[in-house]
Amino acid sequence: MGLFSTTKLIQRVCCLFILLGANTYGSTLLVLGDSLSAGYGVNQESGWVALLADDWNDKHQIINGSISGDTTGGGLNRLPLLLEKFNPDYVLLELGGNDGLRGQPLSLMKGNLQKMIDLVRESGAEPVLFGMRLPPNYGRRYSDAFAAVYPQLSDAEKVLLIPFQLEELAVTEGMIQEDGLHPTALAQPIIKDVVKGYIEPLMGH
Repeated sequence: MGLFSTTKLIQRVCCLFILLGANTYGSTLLVLGDSLSAGYGVNQESGWVALLADDWNDKHQIINGSISGDTTGGGLNRLPLLLEKFNPDYVLLELGGNDGLRGQPLSLMKGNLQKMIDLVRESGAEPVLFGMRLPPNYGRRYSDAFAAVYPQLSDAEKVLLIPFQLEELAVTEGMIQEDGLHPTALAQPIIKDVVKGYIEPLMGH
């Protein structure tokens, strides 16, 4: 995809996903994620990012730069323009799940996340990692190595990590869509509460 096409895509996505207006807020949070944060299969206003924006109301600005199906490579390509456009104070990196589902080399995924952490810090913002896990059918060796990438980066780079805490959703009736991967609307408040518990003290009440 060329630079012009990438720029137009980001402009279109950001127009759709700016969740709060141009008022004055305490902090600005950019969520850069995949289908988990884009609200795949649920109404946009029911997604956890929108629910978090509702909770904060006029306290903080939240920008959802998430795209279903995105990878760490896609996020890395989109991040510079998002940082320039919105100048966030914090960036939540919720990416890597699709890298794992496609069996991509973990060294590539880790390298992309590392580069995104560096870009966020170079912009003056603070990065936050959202830990991810793979379904058990991907093989224990690969799945364990995949999950370990996030705490490894968190420790090495002193980045706040939101540990993956959604295993219970997978075994709770009504919490996962028929595809067996994506959370339902009922699960979105639970995800919101998990993220809020880590992010709110960082951003201030």
